Amino acid sequence: MPIYLYWGEDDFAIAQAATALHRQLLDPVWSSFNYDKITADQTDGIRQALNQAITPPFGAANRLVWLAETSLCQRCPEALLTELERTLPELPASTTLLLTTSNKPDSRLKATKLLQKHATIQEFPLIPTWKTDLLIKQVKQSAQEAGVKLTARGAELLADLIGNDTRQLHSELEKLRLYAGDAKPIDEATIATLVTASSQSTIQLAAAIRQGQTAQALDLVADLLRQNEPALRIVSSLVTQFRTWLWIKVMRDAGERSEQEIAKAAELRNPKRLYFLQKEVEALSSHTLVQTLPLLLELEAGLKRGADELITLQTKIIELCELCR
Repeated sequence: MPIYLYWGEDDFAIAQAATALHRQLLDPVWSSFNYDKITADQTDGIRQALNQAITPPFGAANRLVWLAETSLCQRCPEALLTELERTLPELPASTTLLLTTSNKPDSRLKATKLLQKHATIQEFPLIPTWKTDLLIKQVKQSAQEAGVKLTARGAELLADLIGNDTRQLHSELEKLRLYAGDAKPIDEATIATLVTASSQSTIQLAAAIRQGQTAQALDLVADLLRQNEPALRIVSSLVTQFRTWLWIKVMRDAGERSEQEIAKAAELRNPKRLYFLQKEVEALSSHTLVQTLPLLLELEAGLKRGADELITLQTKIIELCELCR
């Protein structure tokens, strides 16, 4: 009765892991009978998943039940907890129950403690966009798995262009694989031509905000949303950029002159970037940069509460531009 709980912000990696379980466990002949994906919006989805999981599989095969985007680890009524306590230990050995959620499980809940006892729990986090060494490592690993050969500079550029978007990374690697075939490793010139630079657009957005260019910033927001860039990912990139600028400005104001120390505090992988970043924040005070972070936090909170993405982004982008002007 294997039970898995996958959680984290990297929804694409979670979906890939779920697909791997599907391929590993299910007999293709019996798959349509023995696989159920139940989403959070389905009525009484948790009980439905438990009922399916307790049912023996058809044929000489395994059963996989996937309860997607469950709120079980955020809130669990007492009656449902009782049913969980009764059902989980009794699941057939041939059944695998997979629970996934983008939210961190609340360790205080009895339901979470129950799953900690019975389930294998794995986190799928998004790599912070400022940890470029980890992003490059992810690109190299994904390229190897996809059978794509990249030059060292090519891997670095792809990490810069894609950021932590694993879904786009998968798509772009597939495009590069089809383009290059078994030819020599793909270099940065080819990547610059073929790859859509969503993370570069967010860098341009941060620059437009810093310069108080409201019209340009709003155009960039609209472009990013048209490219299906998640609003929360846009905010994450902005937080990273303004956080980096703030560290650099604060340390310079404090009298620190060691580029190595400033680069270390700002978590810059390449200290040579520091010269250009210092130039970018010359016209802004540390006080102004500090004030940007609460606005970005309000923006993130509003989006997580379900506010309209375009209107919320536009409103806060205008406020940020006015602050930096």
